[in-house]
Amino acid sequence: MDNDYEGNRKAGDTWAEAHFGSEFYDVRGFLEGRNTLRPIEREALGDVAGKSLLHLQCHFGMDTLSWARLGADVTGVDFSPTAMELAQRLAADANLSARFVCSSVEELPESLSGSFDLVFTSYGVLPWLRDLRRWAEVIVHFLRPGGTFLLVDTHPTLHLFANDESVADWRLFHPYFENAGPIREVCERSYASAAVPAMELTEWPHSMSEIVNSLIDAGLTIRSLTEYPHCFYRCSPLVERREDGNWWPKDPVARLPLTLAVQATR
Repeated sequence: MDNDYEGNRKAGDTWAEAHFGSEFYDVRGFLEGRNTLRPIEREALGDVAGKSLLHLQCHFGMDTLSWARLGADVTGVDFSPTAMELAQRLAADANLSARFVCSSVEELPESLSGSFDLVFTSYGVLPWLRDLRRWAEVIVHFLRPGGTFLLVDTHPTLHLFANDESVADWRLFHPYFENAGPIREVCERSYASAAVPAMELTEWPHSMSEIVNSLIDAGLTIRSLTEYPHCFYRCSPLVERREDGNWWPKDPVARLPLTLAVQATR
């Protein structure tokens, strides 16, 4: 376990604990029946009742358990022990059946057996992964023939721009291609809570071609790739929240792709 991975895992522990009590995640609302899944993923996967679903990089499991509320047989995975402990607590408090496994994606075949009708991962997951080819291999390893994989995440273009409060325009700040190496930054808060200490995070940028080709090379068939001009959180001071609950660029000319969805089958 290298320093980059260990630093990110510690951040995952710290963020999970802070996020569990945050207004952004609204655990109380979830326990009262709120479903945390967004229209993009619900429309893409449709009726999941009776299907087995593997949720990679699930944080503390709110979306995992939301799939369970829709009738799926769910397994959530995250590399943060704290997140997995909170997920187990949340499942018990919500009286929902779920299995949670503490593991990195890369090492998951060593900790989990079986196959699944659906493999799902979403929102802020790709930059935590160094090796997308291994990621895609693990997806194929667990996906049944005929099964569906769905990725919903921030678009690669979003990571080209700085997101601190001092930015005044959509000026390029980071390189696009992954061969530029990892990005190391000190984050003074998380996207969901200011109640976290400053922590150094390592992120690996991935181009659209790397994402898609990793899945194709692993043996999956791409069924759709959709880009959206909005983000699920306040990704920059240059965006504003609209009635649909998403965050859009304030400048109407800045019609940037901020979210993508990739659906594939085995």
